[in-house]
Amino acid sequence: MAANIQRVAELLLASLDPRQNREGKPTENALKQEEGKQNFSITLLQIVASDSYPQTTRLASALCFKNFVKRNWTDAEGNYKLPADEVVLIKQQLVGLMMSVPPSIQAQLGDAVSVIADSDFWERWDTLVDNVDAAITNNQNNKAALQQWMTTLDLSMQLFYDLSCQELPPIFEDNLSSIFGLLEKYIRYENPLLHTDDDAESGPLENLKADIFEALVLYVQKYREDFLNLLQPFVATSWNLLTRTGPETKYDLLVSRALQFLTSVATIQQHAEIFNNEATLNEVVEKVIVPNVTLRESDVELFEDDPIEFIRRDLEGADSDTRRRATTDFLRTLMQHFEQLLTSIVSRYINRFLEDYAKDRKSNWKSKDTAVYLFGAIAAKGTATSAQGVTSTNSLVDIHDFFQKNIAADLTSQEIESLLKVDAIKFLYIFRSQMSHGIWQSAFPLLVNHLASSNHVVYTYAAIAVERALSLTSASAQPLMPREEVVPLSKDLLQHLFGLITKDTAPEKIQENEFLMRCVMRVLVVIREKVRPISDVVLKNFVAITMVIRHNPSNPRFYYYHFEGIGALIRFAAPVEPEKFENTLYVPFGDILRSGIDEFTPYVFQLFAALLEANPTGALSETYKALIGPLLTPALWEQRGNIPALVRLLSSLIPRAADDILRNNQLEPILGIFQLMIASKVQDVHGFDLLEVILSTFAPSTLQNYYTQIISLMLNRLSNSKTDSLTLRFVRFYHFFAARDDKGLGADVFIAITDQVQPNVFTPIYTTIILPDTQKLARPSDRKTAVISLAKTLGNSDSFVERYGKRGWALTCEALLKLLINPPVASKGTDEVVAEADVEDVGFGVGFTALNTCRRPPQDPFPEVQDVKKWVGSYLTEQDGKHGGRVGRFVQERLPDEARGALVAVMQG
Repeated sequence: MAANIQRVAELLLASLDPRQNREGKPTENALKQEEGKQNFSITLLQIVASDSYPQTTRLASALCFKNFVKRNWTDAEGNYKLPADEVVLIKQQLVGLMMSVPPSIQAQLGDAVSVIADSDFWERWDTLVDNVDAAITNNQNNKAALQQWMTTLDLSMQLFYDLSCQELPPIFEDNLSSIFGLLEKYIRYENPLLHTDDDAESGPLENLKADIFEALVLYVQKYREDFLNLLQPFVATSWNLLTRTGPETKYDLLVSRALQFLTSVATIQQHAEIFNNEATLNEVVEKVIVPNVTLRESDVELFEDDPIEFIRRDLEGADSDTRRRATTDFLRTLMQHFEQLLTSIVSRYINRFLEDYAKDRKSNWKSKDTAVYLFGAIAAKGTATSAQGVTSTNSLVDIHDFFQKNIAADLTSQEIESLLKVDAIKFLYIFRSQMSHGIWQSAFPLLVNHLASSNHVVYTYAAIAVERALSLTSASAQPLMPREEVVPLSKDLLQHLFGLITKDTAPEKIQENEFLMRCVMRVLVVIREKVRPISDVVLKNFVAITMVIRHNPSNPRFYYYHFEGIGALIRFAAPVEPEKFENTLYVPFGDILRSGIDEFTPYVFQLFAALLEANPTGALSETYKALIGPLLTPALWEQRGNIPALVRLLSSLIPRAADDILRNNQLEPILGIFQLMIASKVQDVHGFDLLEVILSTFAPSTLQNYYTQIISLMLNRLSNSKTDSLTLRFVRFYHFFAARDDKGLGADVFIAITDQVQPNVFTPIYTTIILPDTQKLARPSDRKTAVISLAKTLGNSDSFVERYGKRGWALTCEALLKLLINPPVASKGTDEVVAEADVEDVGFGVGFTALNTCRRPPQDPFPEVQDVKKWVGSYLTEQDGKHGGRVGRFVQERLPDEARGALVAVMQG
């Protein structure tokens, strides 16, 4: 029985009403019954195609069709689950229908096309592209139809690219010649009906050609051997396209992709040789390089109307498909083969543009911009780094000479175009590691002055250059700009920056320019404690900005740098005025927590912890005591991004609020948080961090009733869902516990607890997990703790004498001696360099972003032990005397000769 179209349409409409599906889901069940009828999928497509049904019904039908296809197209072996005639009808109707429906419906049908194409394209849907190609040919004068079919062909092109990304499908490999013949045809294809009247809006033909070039790049890079023989026609085709395509922005993506294709070709030596003569390279520079790096009116308009977008596109390393970037990549790839010849050719053009500029500086300023850009393109080699900028240069050009003759004056001139001033600042920024200290001494104050510019791009690029200069270090890790040279400028510098950030008070406008806030952060990191005389002003600005942006967090990069800046201020200024900082910052921070601003709360928790750590000996204020209860609210711990920050804050609060925690019966809720985290593969490490603070803070008698459950939770995880990180963190915890016999813990206590969980379970844990994985501990402080733990086990554990003396004592000694081969030295945590996170790699809004400016320094749990090897010898000798020579006797009786000699040497110093 065939599906009834009216019945199906009524059910689809009813399915949109939640009241119809509260009990028994009658509508859903009725639709499932219709699914089993003949041509149900075709009925759905008929509803989608009909204007007589409401838009909501048509959309529901498209969604139902998509899900039906996902469930019913093929089985696990790839065989069709639908009748053959229904499959044919779907393929005949689907693509054309998709192009005729509104975008919301089109998206659902597009997903269905993707499902079918993943299964059938190219082998079982080999007519798709042929049908589209024929439709384009038959509709040369029908603009509407032509645009639809061209869009369909572009969709097929995108599918072709997606299906080729992982590996070359055999059906493509067998048909490469015909496939790429079709692609070449459409790179050459022209039809005025497909061109848009808007210079900024790409049409379907430009989009198709751009996607073809993207696929060509993929095949050159990934399937070079298969594609090599088919490559040559595309080189000529792309060259012709580039030389005849205009400068309008609607062609930018197409030109960029075509240049990316030529760049990939130029990496192949045999194909690069086609450029290997002066006449050809001169033509390349004249007809492709120069036209595509020359400023256009649209670039100037972007500079003036959307300065932040201009900067993001223009910055070295940006991801934008700009003509300039693609052209530069092409030129530099050719330079790898023909450096001397190209340097000579491009230098002639540079000199010609500089001469043109000299004739009329006001009218011909774009000529200088082109000259400066071309010089940068041939002077830099390799990939610029975020830290150093350009690190390798063309030895055939003199960067310092070009700077002194053509750039330096633009940093002081008041008569030049703003874009040329940006060029001068950007030159310093790009070649920052190539500039001498003398140049930077002269240039740095000028950059600071440019922060007072009225031009958005000028002052932003100045901030970018200042920030990178302040972070630049020499090979010996010395700063390019010594702190003593920056401090006298810092007050004016920070005032300029805060003034620029807050000149428009709307939350989204304040956050618009993350480059300014990044510079604020960097200044604070560089001047460190020297910020204290101006800390009031800096703190006031941070608070004012926080109070505004909390209403609408819109730029994650801005507020990341904002909170990094506050972290730096706390780290370097709060220790001398902790109460002022606590009281001042509690106002915005408390408001953020009360308002539930999820984007900010992980940062606030970290900063509250930093404030506590800045005043480690002061009395805990009532404000902080009042925080403990709310911090234990389960809802806070349900957001993964909060957990590392919450653990750090609780870890800072617990030691100073122990009495209050016990008085308010808050210990069990805190242990409940540990239980929650130890059960999670993602958060278990944070659970251990919290537990170690608890064990370090509260007396064993307070925790006695909880020990068995705590260890049981760990052992259950190790037994049921062990991971490498969990195992290593458990080993760290064991050594922490065993090393603290002076705090009422120790190996014997741990063994007694494990016996309560399961008798004698300690033996396999110790021999198969703790001892072997001890050698995997990487942090010096962890290895140091392990040394102390093992030494105390050898010297003072009754269990290792009475229960494990025969084998366990010797194995412990062996593990200890391995650690002492390279005795660990714990870090003192006095680092001078503060690195911020690479925000390009941070998934904002979904996880935790650490604040590095105020990160907790490495903790040495045993600062009194400086020379670890000497301490071990002294401790074991002391314990030997205390226990009537027991250690010495075990050394003689239970160790092989090599181990005996090594331990005796340690004990004798």
